[in-house]
Amino acid sequence: MERSTRVSVFESDKPTEIQLIKSKLDDAQITNAVENNYLTFTTTPTATSLKVMVDLNDEKKAFDVIDAYLQQNGNY
Repeated sequence: MERSTRVSVFESDKPTEIQLIKSKLDDAQITNAVENNYLTFTTTPTATSLKVMVDLNDEKKAFDVIDAYLQQNGNY
């Protein structure tokens, strides 16, 4: 079985923002997963950073989808 390399294409500490990006990638038929990492460099030890991960082969397509979403919503 071939092992795929996954890369982070979006990061946020807001679960709602992560879910929006995840659904946009799902709509574009880009397989993705959310990873949860603790932020050790912040003053709040409970703060977590969520990352949306995609296969390396889908990275450019995922960035195109995310960029279009951010520009559409004025978050660039």
